[in-house]
Amino acid sequence: MKPLRLWAVARKEFIHIFRDPRSLGMAIAIPMLLLMLFGYALTLDVDKVPMVIWDQSESETSREFISGFAASRYFSVQSHVRNYREVERSIDSSRALIALVIPADFAGRIESGRKADAQLLVDGSDSNTATLAMGYAEAVAQAYSQAVILREAQRTGGRTLQQPLEVRPRVWFNADLESKNYIIPGLIAVIMMVIAALLTSLTVAREWERGTMEQLISTPVKGTELILGKLLPYFLIGMFDVLLAVLMGEYMFHVPLRGNVALLFGMAAIFLAGALSLGMVISIVTKSQLLASQLAMVLTFLPSFLLSGFMYAISNMPTPIQVITHVIPARYFVSLLKGIYLKGVGLEILAGEAALLTLFSVAMLVLANVKFKKKLV
Repeated sequence: MKPLRLWAVARKEFIHIFRDPRSLGMAIAIPMLLLMLFGYALTLDVDKVPMVIWDQSESETSREFISGFAASRYFSVQSHVRNYREVERSIDSSRALIALVIPADFAGRIESGRKADAQLLVDGSDSNTATLAMGYAEAVAQAYSQAVILREAQRTGGRTLQQPLEVRPRVWFNADLESKNYIIPGLIAVIMMVIAALLTSLTVAREWERGTMEQLISTPVKGTELILGKLLPYFLIGMFDVLLAVLMGEYMFHVPLRGNVALLFGMAAIFLAGALSLGMVISIVTKSQLLASQLAMVLTFLPSFLLSGFMYAISNMPTPIQVITHVIPARYFVSLLKGIYLKGVGLEILAGEAALLTLFSVAMLVLANVKFKKKLV
């Protein structure tokens, strides 16, 4: 393999990219646009849950209980209703996801030291949000109960009751429990996988469709030089995209980067090499730009989005699906990014993922060279 011939192919591809604004826009603008859209729109945080209240007690005690919900950032009290029909209408129209019904004897039972009940009606259409909302509501109710018990003990002059067990949680790596800190690193992997494969999936197929492949075949350029020469420009553009994504994560989304920056870019380079080579394999096999772009989307976006652990925990998937995830390269890059970003760990912990990602990249590069033949078929 001669560097001069490799550079000649790479230079030709660079000229084509810069002469075609669409290719350059796809290579740089689209990843940034996707990162902004998904970064702002895709969130797993549940706060300001719309809520309606039917306070049948209408007492100072019930208003004190309601104030716990109004003061919480997890709830947004939309209105007070007067009957179950209004409660049902509010939930049916999606003006409220949760409804609190306080019975008429609520204040009397609290003031007399008896157990009081309050009804919580939740829209279970979105089971994840409903489960979290119920948990937040139970926390507000428990805090109110503890305040009532403490106040009663002080009023009667009795001994303040101590809880036999006090749990003091401490969250590591994402102390604020913000979903963007979890989503953005994984999102970088998914976007880079899709864009990288889409870009190179058009390269060889474009040569066949435009009739220029015959000219390349007639030159002394070897298959390996042609493959690497076409990969090099997109690899450099991809690494520039990674740099922009890291800067956006740091300064736009304020995602903490606790790990080694050099390790991050090193793993990104290995991942990009594999993703670009996968696109090259698709381009060589299909020889059609339309078919190549469609196949690249099917083989990259859906598996990377659904089976990489980016959005859904792999441990919660059925066993056969968990087995399938082992052949999804984005799975290992997502794990690497989250480990580097949030935990600040290095290869002593992430060596397994790094090795498998390297194996994928080498396998795709070898497959691209095997599949490409310098002859007319």
